[in-house]
Amino acid sequence: MRKLVLFLITALLLCGCGSNASSSAAPASSAEETQTLRVGMECNYAPFNWTTTTETETSQPISSTSYCDGYDVVIATRLAEGSGMNVQVVPYDWDGLIPALKNGEIDAIIAGMTPTEERMEVIDFTEPYYESEEVIVVRGDSELTSITSISELSGFTIKGQLSTIYDEVIDQAEGAVHGTPLDNVPALINDLQHGGCDAVVVELPVANGIVSANPDLAVVRFAEGSGFTADTRVSVGIAKENSELLNALQNVLNGISESERQELMAAAIERQPAGE
Repeated sequence: MRKLVLFLITALLLCGCGSNASSSAAPASSAEETQTLRVGMECNYAPFNWTTTTETETSQPISSTSYCDGYDVVIATRLAEGSGMNVQVVPYDWDGLIPALKNGEIDAIIAGMTPTEERMEVIDFTEPYYESEEVIVVRGDSELTSITSISELSGFTIKGQLSTIYDEVIDQAEGAVHGTPLDNVPALINDLQHGGCDAVVVELPVANGIVSANPDLAVVRFAEGSGFTADTRVSVGIAKENSELLNALQNVLNGISESERQELMAAAIERQPAGE
C-alpha cells in the first residue's frame, strides 16, 4: 500500500511539473512577439522602398532570396531599434496596407503614405517623417520638359498611381486627359516610356530616382504657385487602438533631425539600383 501511495504522489508531482512548464512557455512566446515591429510597405516605390537580391547594411530580408531597401527601410529600422525592438519588413500591395494594419497582420505602415483626412478616419499617424513636392516625369524629348505650370498640361494624357493623391490631383490640370491609373510606379514608368501617356505625377524623390535609373526621362518642377495643390507629407501609420506604439515611435522620430532625414533620402537615391 505504501508503494502505491508513493507512486500516486510521484505521479501527481510529475503532472504538476508538466503543467508549470507548459504555462511558462506561453509568456515567453508573447514576449518574443512584442520585440518585433512588423512594418508594411510596397517594396516597389523607390527610393522610399524597393526589392533587391543584394543584401546591404541598410536592407532587411523579405524572403530567403530577396531584401527590401530604401529610405522607408532605414526609418523603420531606426524606429524599431530606438523602441527596443527588432524590425520585420512585410511586403504588401498599396491597397492592402491599411487593411493589413487594421487586421493586425502588421504593426505599422512606413511606405511614403500621406495622412489624408480619409485615412485618418480609420488609422492614426505620427508626425511626418518626410515632406516633398509633386512633380511630373516626362520623356526627355517631350515638349513638356520646358513647362512651368500645370495649365500647360492641357491636351496631354497624365497618369498617377491608383488610390494615391498623385492620381487625384491630375484633375487640377484643366484640359488635361486623366489617364487610367496603374497599380505601381514601375508600371507607370514603363507605360510612359512606351507612349501610353505623356507624363506621370510623382513626388520629387521618386522622380529623381526614376531619372537617375532612366536617363531617357526628365523631371519637370513647376514654378511656385503654379503646380499641383496637395499634401506631400508622409507619416507612419498605426492602428487606432495602439496609442502606446504610436507614442513610442514618435519619440524616436523626434530624435531624427531634418538635415539627417534629407541625408538619408539622398543616400537612398544614390544606392537605388538601376531600373528600380
